[in-house]
Amino acid sequence: MKWVWGQARAATTSDRLRETAAVTDNPLRVVFVCTGNICRSPIAEKVFVHELERAGLADAVHVSSAGTGNWHVGSPADERAVAALLAGGYKSEHIARQVDADQLGADLIVALDRSHERALRSLVRDPDRVRLLRSFDPDAPPRAEVPDPYYGDDDGFTSVLDMIKAAMPGMVEWVRENR
Repeated sequence: MKWVWGQARAATTSDRLRETAAVTDNPLRVVFVCTGNICRSPIAEKVFVHELERAGLADAVHVSSAGTGNWHVGSPADERAVAALLAGGYKSEHIARQVDADQLGADLIVALDRSHERALRSLVRDPDRVRLLRSFDPDAPPRAEVPDPYYGDDDGFTSVLDMIKAAMPGMVEWVRENR
């Protein structure tokens, strides 16, 4: 219900369109950061986009991912990350990039491990915008990280996907609270 001139009335389609336009004109910006942007952060990006779509919040957030290093810039995601995403029913298209000044200005910068968190906090004016991904998972231990699966086998990527998925309800709630 909306209050108009002292009377309650049902929200009209135009009211909802104006509210949606206000959200999409200035969406929140969230960036996921790992080491090379070919394993953990692209998985987190794709899963988060999927969860935002399911929650009807896709237009409220611009989501990206990046790496702290430039080793893989321009490369696709690791084939094991792609396989884990596809097995989970997620989109997998991705080109690696290194974190840049625009991404460092995001509303929320999500680090996949503590080394990324430290590096990112040293680069931004408001370090409270940098959080560990697993801090959004109420069942994760304090300061829990998402381990790098790069040098392991396929099971490591499945474990990473599971850890990321466990943090998604908390991340979606963060969007609802901050949009």
